[in-house]
Amino acid sequence: MHAKDILIDGFGRVREEVHAAVEGLDPDDLGFRPASGANSVAWLVWHLTRIQDDHVADAFGLDQVWLSRGWEERLGLALPRRDTGYGHDPVKVAEVRVGSADLLTGYHDAVHEQTLGALRALTAKDLERIVDERWDPPVSLGVRLVSVLSDDLQHVGQAAYVRGLLQSADA
Repeated sequence: MHAKDILIDGFGRVREEVHAAVEGLDPDDLGFRPASGANSVAWLVWHLTRIQDDHVADAFGLDQVWLSRGWEERLGLALPRRDTGYGHDPVKVAEVRVGSADLLTGYHDAVHEQTLGALRALTAKDLERIVDERWDPPVSLGVRLVSVLSDDLQHVGQAAYVRGLLQSADA
């Protein structure tokens, strides 16, 4: 098995969990926050997708799906164009309200397809390429992809947890 196959599988699992976290939720459910400083399912899924979109596009020299395929307009968030949610305070988190779960999964699916396209062409040597020299040591493509995958899994797990809290409150 090639490392790219492991990465493809990992990002596929993120996609499955994103769909499971938002399926059947209405806009109010998506915006539910279990505490005033907590993140909503909508924010968590939007943020993990924005990070994947931003970081994968940058690492592979691609356009961000958010900007190039109209997702910024479709979701209609009152945020700066290139905002990924990094460093959002509770006020900014509350601003991420979406009209439907389908918008979140649609955006995520589009990013997922771009990610898969980039991963399918990878060679083992590509994973060694330095993609970010701002860190010490500089970040290789392989390290960046594992970092994005880790971040995605953490955030989608949080989204599933918030969904569980919402569902237990409704019971």
